[in-house]
Amino acid sequence: MRKIILLLFCAFAISNIFSQDIPEHISYTRIYDYLDELASEGVIELNSTVKPYSRQFIAEKLLQALTNNEQLNRRQNDDLNFFLNEFALEQNILPETKLNLVDKETSTLTIIPPAFHYKDSIFRARITPLLGMHITRNSNGNITKRWFGAEFQAMMGKHLSVYGSLRDISIQGQLLARPGYLNDFPGYEYKESSGGGDYSDSRGGIKYAWNWGSVGLVKDNVVWGDNYHGSNILSGRAPSFPMLTLHLKPTKWFEMQYIHGWLVSNVADSSHYYLENGTTIHYRPANKFLAANIFTFTPVKHLNVSVGNSIVYAENNVQAAYLLPFAFYKSMDHSMTKGLGVENQNSQVFFNVSSRNIKHLHLFTSVYADEINFARFKPGSVEKNPVSIKVGANLSNFPIQNLSVIGEFTRSNIINYKHSIPVLTWASNSYNLGNYLGDNSQEMYLALRYKPIRGLDLNLSFMDAKHGNEYEYLRRNENRADAISKIISQPALGEITWSNKTIGFNAQYEVFSNAYALINVTYSDIRGYDLDSTPIDGEVRETAQGYLDMFTPAYLQGKNTTITVGFSIGF
Repeated sequence: MRKIILLLFCAFAISNIFSQDIPEHISYTRIYDYLDELASEGVIELNSTVKPYSRQFIAEKLLQALTNNEQLNRRQNDDLNFFLNEFALEQNILPETKLNLVDKETSTLTIIPPAFHYKDSIFRARITPLLGMHITRNSNGNITKRWFGAEFQAMMGKHLSVYGSLRDISIQGQLLARPGYLNDFPGYEYKESSGGGDYSDSRGGIKYAWNWGSVGLVKDNVVWGDNYHGSNILSGRAPSFPMLTLHLKPTKWFEMQYIHGWLVSNVADSSHYYLENGTTIHYRPANKFLAANIFTFTPVKHLNVSVGNSIVYAENNVQAAYLLPFAFYKSMDHSMTKGLGVENQNSQVFFNVSSRNIKHLHLFTSVYADEINFARFKPGSVEKNPVSIKVGANLSNFPIQNLSVIGEFTRSNIINYKHSIPVLTWASNSYNLGNYLGDNSQEMYLALRYKPIRGLDLNLSFMDAKHGNEYEYLRRNENRADAISKIISQPALGEITWSNKTIGFNAQYEVFSNAYALINVTYSDIRGYDLDSTPIDGEVRETAQGYLDMFTPAYLQGKNTTITVGFSIGF
């Protein structure tokens, strides 16, 4: 009888969740890891190809898990109750709180957690502060990162939602995230100073949703491709950019996502400038756009097969053809530029396969193809297609409860993500949109994740990353000879120019909703290498130190034991 009552309650709650779509930012990794764990246990169905998920979607999955809570262990049930309270407004109820300054039927203002919540028959909203500090130290000195700000989320009526966040980030010490650095720190466009830098990170959007889809205008980060240590399709590492979004799920076996984004080219347009005082010229950046779609099919339960394509283009204005969400953009590009005697735009294809058909085990692979010539797949072909492949697995709660074992392997071929025309690269703000290692690289990642109690995540990891010869995307050399053919005929990785072996331990505890304490300890050995061979046309040749400076901040070069401690309210 208790089970029947619970099922009826959850069915009623799900049916009363309004159709609204507020993305839960990818930085809240605990909820994403938890849903992934539930899916691997067979408790819920989950398409994890595209992130972020909407908060409504997360609430629905949590309520589904509640109907099967007898399959969960004690820690999982504790996490479930915690997350259900965090996503209370999405269930059309106010969260349970402590130390309330205001506690009314329609609103709460609380100290723990610090937040304001409001709910009536038409309008629901939350406002939360953002505050945090991380202190990082190794033998090269200290880095202090501070941030503060606020975020709000509002749901109006049954279909409309708006959200926004603003955080001001200040760093004292060396900047660890810059374009070209081969690390997975979030990318920012700093206002640099001699002692560090500042960055103002603003995200937000407005969305209209119905029970099988949504459309919106947002500025946010997105991740496409299953992964536990950096996607090779859209990684979400580049600064957030504005985009139109469309999400459709009209049936259980089909789902699609589409975005049209306004990227930041960081390439000056000499024909577009401001004139100051009649003499000073300020050149404006060239336009840069992204259109991308991905379609997910579920032929059998727990198996998701996704395929999509994209194009980066740099016309003066948005092209209507690339606003079509179901299009194959390379074909459209050919029809729009063929015969003009100019280079086409930059198109890509990708696919992702995710299987949770074996209980406790998540198997996945994703492929990003910058260019495909089927003749290059022949065994006798020395030329290789510029593609990136990731394969991985996550075994959770077997044979040891609350323990996950993760393994990933990523390989990206020469000139993948690059283009001969700088404005058309797979990048925004000069940060690669794909895997953080860029082209001609390889990574092996292993991790043990243990969650002994609610809110405490312990992660022990090992990473072995390598970068081979560095090449420009050079189509012709100075003698007009075919340079690109020789470049993509070089051995994969070839000579190692840079390597990174890192052992890391991370402990993170969510004390209460949106409030974290963490400690991270890593031992890293990051090196550059001198090369003795003769460089070919298009190769960027440096000394060992030159490669280190190109790919790694001085703070992390060589052998280092680096410790980070910190706290945060919000993310």
